[in-house]
Amino acid sequence: MAQEEHEPSLLIIGAGTFGTSLAVHASKAYTDASKITIVDRWSPDGPVQDQNAAAIDINRIIRTDYTSPLYCNLANEAIHFWFWNMEVQGHFHKAGWTVFDGPEQNRHFRDGVHKTFGNRGSNVVKDVHADELIKDHEILKGLDGEKLGKRGISTPRRGWVNAAKATKAYLRVAESQGAKRVTGEVEEILFRDDGTGLEGARLQDGTILKADKVVLAAGAWTSSLLSPLEDILKIADKDRIERQVTAVGRLSAYYDLSEEEANHLMETKLPIVVIGGEVDIIPPYYHIPTLKVNDLKTEFTNTTTTAAGRRISAPSKKNQMQVPARLIQQSERVIKNSIPEWTKTRSPDRWRMCYDAVTPTEDWVLSRHPDDRLKNLYIAVGGSFHSYKFMPNAGKYLLNVLYGKSNGEEKDRAWKWKNEVELEERGAKEFGESPRNRTRLDLNDFEEEKARL
Repeated sequence: MAQEEHEPSLLIIGAGTFGTSLAVHASKAYTDASKITIVDRWSPDGPVQDQNAAAIDINRIIRTDYTSPLYCNLANEAIHFWFWNMEVQGHFHKAGWTVFDGPEQNRHFRDGVHKTFGNRGSNVVKDVHADELIKDHEILKGLDGEKLGKRGISTPRRGWVNAAKATKAYLRVAESQGAKRVTGEVEEILFRDDGTGLEGARLQDGTILKADKVVLAAGAWTSSLLSPLEDILKIADKDRIERQVTAVGRLSAYYDLSEEEANHLMETKLPIVVIGGEVDIIPPYYHIPTLKVNDLKTEFTNTTTTAAGRRISAPSKKNQMQVPARLIQQSERVIKNSIPEWTKTRSPDRWRMCYDAVTPTEDWVLSRHPDDRLKNLYIAVGGSFHSYKFMPNAGKYLLNVLYGKSNGEEKDRAWKWKNEVELEERGAKEFGESPRNRTRLDLNDFEEEKARL
């Protein structure tokens, strides 16, 4: 970013992927980083199990395999950071990444990744056969190669990162430059008295944070914070944030392993295994002896009603570990279908509901709010369950948006606040042409019986 004569004070609401990235890039660009404040409801030193955010977990997958040239290029730009940057050393673990077509035999992702890397001139992706992987790894014993889709692709220089620790470490870079971090929950976003935009935000404890520009990077909580402003301004349904993004939940199952079990999986080099449209299986590491399985098939929303009577999507206010029993049962069927023999003798030691903000096209939204009455409000949202890997570089592009500078035609088009026609475009960035589950049930549909695990 070129140096500006006037450095506007920034209030960043949300210290997740986009908020943390912006705080770091802005703090390095500013001559006076004390003008930057980032606020989040959770302390970075608090227990992970109490923090519902997508950017706070024991692991997040880091890979560059996309059918989209845009996100493939961005991921390749970011992966060098995870490998070499001292700020996050010790948090990234190279395990390799293998993805299979899945039971629907959807090869669009596999073919698309080959094409994208081929066009880059560096195709490091190799084809693998399902039966070979099953033979090499006992945890997959009993899984029919047909279930995996027989064929898949593998890339060795991929892995996962301890997201909770990496996010905390990266945010410290901004703090070391002079940016201020505040722990507190935003109760209300405030208008200026003269009606020329936003003044800042009021926290639940009454603290008021003011800034020239406000950046809402609140992930799945975006609608719950912005909808009250939209109600006051009587913004039409088609122009509201809920059309741009939906708060969606997924389940993760955690299996605690003995030292012997964890060592065996590492010695046999179990990679991250993705069964298209079904599950992610993430292997352990020495100091994190946990096998994590993400259910990709069971997605849900949590619908709430605002004071004005609007129905919006937002994360449940319950503890993320408090999972309805019926939801667990549905997810268990998916996992047992993917790991049939291993799960006969053991169940997850805990479950977690993880929320993220999903856009219709699965692109990000990095944009100034289109309503002139909110002219100093900027939106940074839309991780869509595939964007944590971009924490190192997303902020530099968001900083350009704050200064009204183009990121180039391709990026500007992908990350804009979209109109009705653009929102109807097919979105499948996470796994190429493999569509996300559109028939999501609501969390209230599973609430008859609850289990705390």
